[in-house]
Amino acid sequence: MRIDILSLFPEMFEGVFSSSILKKAHELGAFDYRFVNFRDYTENKHKKVDDAPYGGGAGMVLTPQPIFDAVTDITKDSTKKPRVVLMCPQGEPYNQQKAEELANEEHLVFICGHYEGYDERIREHLVTDEISIGDYVLTGGELGAMVVVDSVVRLLPGVLGNEASAPEDSFSSGLLEHPHYTRPANFRGMEVPEVLKSGNHAKIEEWRKLQSLKRTFERRKDLLDSYPLSDKEKDWLKKLSEH
Repeated sequence: MRIDILSLFPEMFEGVFSSSILKKAHELGAFDYRFVNFRDYTENKHKKVDDAPYGGGAGMVLTPQPIFDAVTDITKDSTKKPRVVLMCPQGEPYNQQKAEELANEEHLVFICGHYEGYDERIREHLVTDEISIGDYVLTGGELGAMVVVDSVVRLLPGVLGNEASAPEDSFSSGLLEHPHYTRPANFRGMEVPEVLKSGNHAKIEEWRKLQSLKRTFERRKDLLDSYPLSDKEKDWLKKLSEH
């Protein structure tokens, strides 16, 4: 996978991309990346990339020319049209299913804005996706892009090492993940559930599924609205709700 990030502050990404899973993924060759300062593409003699909004109002708006030219330049050799992602609080709420969708792409381009907003023509004629990581406003799109890139890259083949890790993550199955335990079996009087020490894989799998349902019911009931419950799971949740 190739990832290009358009930002006025590309130095913000250096620490994140040179650490932990992203560093490992890059060293493995799972993805390559480039940081592009779209100020370098402006035709304005003062290197400006923003201007006052038509009709008046507070703040400044990013002009279309530098961003259009930057995207055109970095995609000129692409054999397949990339997904161009605009980080924006007005975008679709980001989730694990979107991460899995983007992880299947060959080339992603992220546009990180600042100031009051983007010229609308960027939205209408350049981007393929608008993404929001939450109902709040950040100073710019850089932090949001870091979140999205991290969640996508960890899904690429070979990155996590254990291929079962990603499918078992919270939200991947539609439910929150079950509890985890490790050694020691008894820590200051707090015991690991006996079923996990039983060696009975069928019982362990059933326990994990029920715990996953329980945790989702207690913390994120909204996820159950779209989850295809079996008759057994419906019965179990009914009993849970009666307590």
